[in-house]
Amino acid sequence: MDSILNVKGLSKSYERAGHKTDAVRDVSFELREGEILGIVGSSGSGKSTLLRLICGLEAPDEGHIYLDGRELPIKRSIADKREMQMIFQDPAASFHPRRTIASSIGDAFWSLMGRGAALDLDTLCLEVGLSPELAQRYPRSLSGGQCQRFAIARAIASSPRVLLCDEITSALDVSSQAQILSLLSDLRNEKSMSMIFVSHDLAVVSTLCDRIIVMRGGVVEEGKTEEIISAPQSEYTKELIASVMEI
Repeated sequence: MDSILNVKGLSKSYERAGHKTDAVRDVSFELREGEILGIVGSSGSGKSTLLRLICGLEAPDEGHIYLDGRELPIKRSIADKREMQMIFQDPAASFHPRRTIASSIGDAFWSLMGRGAALDLDTLCLEVGLSPELAQRYPRSLSGGQCQRFAIARAIASSPRVLLCDEITSALDVSSQAQILSLLSDLRNEKSMSMIFVSHDLAVVSTLCDRIIVMRGGVVEEGKTEEIISAPQSEYTKELIASVMEI
């Protein structure tokens, strides 16, 4: 399986109150075509920062990001943004509260594709399992699960090759979580999208992802999902698994 995304030696630190903190330390990995890669770790392990670096929302201190062998610049072009889209943790907050869902999706789509591009909003809604009529509502009148489905619809509208999912099920109830995971799996199968799925919940990651990276600033260990779950090598991973078993 060919790789679509390569991350090499990515590092990012922040300085607060005169103290330097390494959020991401020398992280390297690849994302393969059509793969869902899970990145798991406790709060503060650098997972979300890593996604922001990959998406171009923040600049790394060191390291390189390659898409199809081409190094991505720190300032991404519109074409780069079309290829890689990010979905955020808080679905309602990711939409403008005074704009309908349809308006927000349309603005995002045309900013990437140009005003002359045709947006088939009805088909997009159906692809994420929602009635097109719901797109005429405001975010506050929708459930968290519905808002997150619309956030996914907005992200896939430009037909990206890579989806970056940042804790997108953590604010949802168990039923909505299962529906979102099923939707992502279907999208991968139907559209051959590659995904990075970040979560603090190893149980959620293990149900969806082909491979897992365990992260704590840097990469603690990496492997196929069944290998990581059945035979973890690091004490940190063993602790994550034990916490899931306790719950």
